[in-house]
Amino acid sequence: MVSRLEELKLISQCVLVDDRHAFGTLVEAYQPQVRRFLLNLTHGDEMLTDDLAQETFIKAYVNLRSFKGLSAFGTWLYRIAYNEFCSHSRHTHEQRLGDEAPPDEASEGSERAADAQMTVQAALQLLPVPERTAITLFYIEDLPIKKIARVMDTPENTVKSHLRRAKENLRNIIGDID
Repeated sequence: MVSRLEELKLISQCVLVDDRHAFGTLVEAYQPQVRRFLLNLTHGDEMLTDDLAQETFIKAYVNLRSFKGLSAFGTWLYRIAYNEFCSHSRHTHEQRLGDEAPPDEASEGSERAADAQMTVQAALQLLPVPERTAITLFYIEDLPIKKIARVMDTPENTVKSHLRRAKENLRNIIGDID
């Protein structure tokens, strides 16, 4: 992880002299967190995670001049990653609607919960995207609610509601297994 000062220095080098090595240093510093975040959102699909992470860093590089430093660079990257995931999900959903109706997530989730011993990771995958995103950023990425609100572009109270519902849903899902 790079310090805030070093991060700003690297960003300045990228913007002012198109220093790709400096951007490479930023990618190396933030890639594990961005990949872990996306891996949780993509139900563990590593190929999709790699694609979305790559798109995230490409968009970050192309739009680096628009980074104003009002939030941490990592928060800005999480926002780009979240937008990439949402965009991919919308596109996939639209394609699925053209082919056939999407599966009923509620019944699919109950069947999965009844069929197997579920790990917390598997239980997370049954949560709706906003709840899964909030709980991943809060408990796995250790971000404060204020930063999560920025990443998700939603009010802090909404993030708190997502966290509360996610915990209730996880309790119910995991409780169904017992």
